[in-house]
Amino acid sequence: MVSLVPSLTEAVAATAPGLLVGATDWCSHPADLSVTRIGGTKNPDVPRILALAPDLVLANDEENRRPDLDALRAAGVPVWVTDIRTLDGAFRSLDRLLTTACGLPRPDWLDEAEAAWASVGSGGAPPEVDGPRTVVPIWRRPWMVLGRDTFAGDLLRRLGLRLVHADHPERYPAVPLPELLAGRPELVVLPDEPYRFTAEDGPEAFPGTPAALVSGRHLTWYGPSLVTAPAVLRHALDHPLGPGGTGGTGAS
Repeated sequence: MVSLVPSLTEAVAATAPGLLVGATDWCSHPADLSVTRIGGTKNPDVPRILALAPDLVLANDEENRRPDLDALRAAGVPVWVTDIRTLDGAFRSLDRLLTTACGLPRPDWLDEAEAAWASVGSGGAPPEVDGPRTVVPIWRRPWMVLGRDTFAGDLLRRLGLRLVHADHPERYPAVPLPELLAGRPELVVLPDEPYRFTAEDGPEAFPGTPAALVSGRHLTWYGPSLVTAPAVLRHALDHPLGPGGTGGTGAS
């Protein structure tokens, strides 16, 4: 099996590591993963993947390019594609992947992840929250933010945040910085992936607004990281950098 998705790589490796023969250069967990590296998520080396003769390739509709997946299918390789928009959807998708596609027993970590999130927010209906109005940049130059219908947005909603762009027609809209500031956010959440925001790169663009530096793996990955994600994200959100990028504890 070859995985083109870091979170799915971690999910399979944590459950049955012997199944994986290849993964992307961005598949950083588990740290001791020893498989053939086949390039990036957006530019995988298709001939190298085919040379591994996998019986299945794991992909994601958002993370991977359709032409690459079509090329694999054209060569006769089955491709399992996930499409994750919510936490509940992630749990269902992971269960199908591991038990149906991989033929494995349901792993304990998946039960632990569901239990960890069970008391956080609500399921289908948006919770009644009065948390801070929040902007969540995922890129700069140009600035892009979380919009509607995103997995990361669902996690933050469950943690009580009100995303300013939750009803934007686009899922990841490009919004000029003056427009972001004009929305008068009460909190800015800065993950360390896909763009690596840091205490020195990001908070200064939002003067006067507390900035929470969060772990991108815990915010955007769906896999074993979901077990600790509620506590890790809650800690980061409760300890933002002060206005101007001072104080706080940053991401965990």
